[in-house]
Amino acid sequence: MHIAPHDNQNKPIVDVDHDLVPLNYFNIVTLKQGETFDYAVPGYETCVVPATGTVDVDVDGAGFAKLGNRGVDVWDGEPEGVYVPSGAQTRLTCISATAEVFIAGAKYDKVLEPFDVREAEIDLVQYGSDDTKTHRKIKHILGGNQHDKVGRLLVSELYTVGAGGWSGFPSHKHDTDRYDDNGELIETRHDETYNFRFRPNKGSGLQMLQREDNEAGDAYHIMDRSTILIDKGYHPCCALPGYEMYYFTILGGLSQRSLKQYFQPTHAEQLHTIPGIMDMVAKFK
Repeated sequence: MHIAPHDNQNKPIVDVDHDLVPLNYFNIVTLKQGETFDYAVPGYETCVVPATGTVDVDVDGAGFAKLGNRGVDVWDGEPEGVYVPSGAQTRLTCISATAEVFIAGAKYDKVLEPFDVREAEIDLVQYGSDDTKTHRKIKHILGGNQHDKVGRLLVSELYTVGAGGWSGFPSHKHDTDRYDDNGELIETRHDETYNFRFRPNKGSGLQMLQREDNEAGDAYHIMDRSTILIDKGYHPCCALPGYEMYYFTILGGLSQRSLKQYFQPTHAEQLHTIPGIMDMVAKFK
């Protein structure tokens, strides 16, 4: 499903128990200096990530000062985040001229401890190549480094390296908890939500969604600030030549946090042609 760019007026773009992606929550909050935003999402753990600007974050009385250091866009500096336990009362206070803040969430009832992830703690992986048109960089905010401190939520930022190219290829899916004949887990159910940005921002791209291997699927024209909801199926995407693409990524697991991707059988041999792809797979824990 594609949600076109719009002013959401600080209201959730993906609210709790969404019909397509009930395991996800997503809001974009825009603030001016001195303004505050309060929220609590019972039954969902969340992560506060400034896209631009700087905010102070208070989580049930625990303070995390000066979160975020990016200026004009998501390419202007490194991400930072604060993990917010399920249902916690949270206040964001804008201390820069303006701030745009992502709030990512996953369904999870257990209440854990809040913590922050600063620039030096971001887990970076880069893979692919210019030759295979798959060169990209992933910055994990809540990734493997935070595995024992988070319930079901994975939060990352993905960048195409260079202008144009494909992401999410070889095509994969993660829409069911599935085991092979030997009882080994070969796929996990993780709902996924993306928010896209392009540089220059007049750029655009394509999000594919193929429900079954070798069957015709859907395609969406994605633009700067488009949101994509992925409930099931194989889902590669690409940017037009001449434009850089970014997407904020939220994954919420049904039964576990670690993501097990199932690669489309038709294109599975491509796993051996893309440098570093298995390192990428291993980071979604």
